[in-house]
Amino acid sequence: MSGNLEVGEKMARNYEMVIGLEVHAELKTETKIFCGCSTKFGAEPNTQCCPVCMGMPGTLPVLNGKVVDYAVKAGLATNCTITTHSKQDRKNYFYPDLPKAYQISQYDLPLCEHGYIDISTGEGEKRIGITRIHIEEDAGKLVHHEKYGTMIDCNRCGVPLIEIVSEPDMRSAEEAVAYLEKLRAVIMYTGVADCRMQEGGFRCDVNLSVREKGAETFGTRTEMKNLNSFAFIAKAIDYEFKRQCETLENGGEIIQETRRFDPDTGKTYSMRVKEDANDYRYFPDPDLPYIDIPAEKLENLRGEIPVLPDERRRIYEEKYGIDRKTGGLITGDREVADFFEETASRTKYPKTAANLLTGEIFRLFSGEEREIRISGESLAAIADMAGDSYINSSTAKRLVREVWENGGDPMQIVRENDLAQINDEAVIRDKVLAALKERPKILEDYKKGKTSAAGALTGAVMGLTKNKANPEIVNRVVKEVLEG
Repeated sequence: MSGNLEVGEKMARNYEMVIGLEVHAELKTETKIFCGCSTKFGAEPNTQCCPVCMGMPGTLPVLNGKVVDYAVKAGLATNCTITTHSKQDRKNYFYPDLPKAYQISQYDLPLCEHGYIDISTGEGEKRIGITRIHIEEDAGKLVHHEKYGTMIDCNRCGVPLIEIVSEPDMRSAEEAVAYLEKLRAVIMYTGVADCRMQEGGFRCDVNLSVREKGAETFGTRTEMKNLNSFAFIAKAIDYEFKRQCETLENGGEIIQETRRFDPDTGKTYSMRVKEDANDYRYFPDPDLPYIDIPAEKLENLRGEIPVLPDERRRIYEEKYGIDRKTGGLITGDREVADFFEETASRTKYPKTAANLLTGEIFRLFSGEEREIRISGESLAAIADMAGDSYINSSTAKRLVREVWENGGDPMQIVRENDLAQINDEAVIRDKVLAALKERPKILEDYKKGKTSAAGALTGAVMGLTKNKANPEIVNRVVKEVLEG
């Protein structure tokens, strides 16, 4: 174990990772990018495709104008410069799930360029550059069947994507995840994509290289494809960094290649040698005209950008006195932020509601997807009871869990189960004396200087009152009794 720690410390001391991310987000259009087929997720295989998206000879693509609008809005929300005269290109490569043997994408004239988003980590604030955002069509999906072999589902062919390419500005897995979380939040705020990671609606390719600390030039990069979990992305980055460092330390050479991450083993494995841009033989698609965006259209789209996470967080800090970290957690998901605003409008204690939201409710979320199973009205009622000292913080958390799992009116649950907080100091003093009588050693320990004994007595009192006593009064009375 100590040997592994020494190796890890040596790698961290001698090398730094350089990370750039390519994110694909499926746009929330009803139809595909070049035809009228539905984009609805989960349909039976090959029921949402036509000659156009299957690449049949003689078919012609017609660009879905909504795709351009959505891509531009994503660019505006990420501080990009919008290219008002752009084109679409054919990216040529053969793969079984790409029926045309080329993908319609954008090469040298993407719709959006030179943007950025700001992130926060334990190391502080940092700005991550965005090289470009361009539109393209998705490929199909290979389905591997034990009996029938590998089959293709063309439903996903032609689903509209934006690809968001970052600058190689990230230096840790923490920064990469913070960037992805922030980017996902911003895109979702604009309403152009649902970013459902479990459905592949927001997925990431990680480009990672290693160089000696202080070096100016980048090392040879590898690309890890199609990761759709923040936890897996962090694990893939940490493993690949270690792998590349060990390769260099042993005198080996890093090969530019595409790799896959296996969550079962926590390791990355080589798939194929990585292509360069010239291998794709890009050229302008002859079937599609240039994309021109008039100034008036651009301003109209700019006016549709909502208040984004950073600004919303600042509003919460000023209006409700919420700290920066709590505000960041709330605004990281638009649905959560909308839920909080509804709750805050109904309660006298929005700060208490915010703490219950980021504490208890966040613990109840399942994985990275956030479905809220309690109403803003119910959370507001719980916050009011806690703020008025009608219930204590422990009971407030219990109520959140109860309503989340079983529904019901919070006030009625408190009354039916006798959960109201005990605020009577005389009653609490009697409980303290009773607890001390049962545990006389607590007083002996306290007199010997063991301050933890006070905590033990407080815990005993809370147990006697079934966690209904006012903790502030309990702490004060415990101190008075022990010192008296």
